[in-house]
Amino acid sequence: MATYYLRTPVSEEDVRKLRAGDIVYVTGVVVTARDAAHRRIMEYVREGKKLPVDLRGGVIYHCGPVVKKKNGEWEVIAAGPTTSARMELYEADVIRELGVRIVIGKGGMGERTMEACRKYGAVYTIFTGGAAVLAANAIKRVVGVEWLDLGIPEALWILEVENLGPLLVSIDTHGRNLTAEVIRRARKKKEELFRKLGLP
Repeated sequence: MATYYLRTPVSEEDVRKLRAGDIVYVTGVVVTARDAAHRRIMEYVREGKKLPVDLRGGVIYHCGPVVKKKNGEWEVIAAGPTTSARMELYEADVIRELGVRIVIGKGGMGERTMEACRKYGAVYTIFTGGAAVLAANAIKRVVGVEWLDLGIPEALWILEVENLGPLLVSIDTHGRNLTAEVIRRARKKKEELFRKLGLP
């Protein structure tokens, strides 16, 4: 296990050095996107429309931040990760079409995302759930916000961050998916236990 400090835009070369189990800290620009934002991103791609933010070499954070306005400026109060499985439908296409290099969330992602990470050079990383204030402390300012019509949690929040992390690499570019591995081991243990106990 190694620790890396990466700055956006992140290169494919840097991402392909990462291995499942490594720790990453990100400095630069991170864009939040949840279900509705992913859906709209792909609508824009299909319609050939330009997105309001360039995601090439970028970082997407599965997060609906808690924000407030202070002296006319947005301030992030909490920025914990949301469950990534809801974005599985879209993430592989987002990685392929837009050149995203790092995805941050919680709970793991599936086979399509894993294959897109391997093929196009991206990683999925996990940020600890329940550490929303820790994440907010890494956010230096809100650069901008797009698609507020989707609601504050679903909008694209463009954030300047410094050493956002620790982020655990769960899916790397080499075909490993730590979450899937844990699930497989747990199922195997369960089957062994059931056999010992004579259960079906």
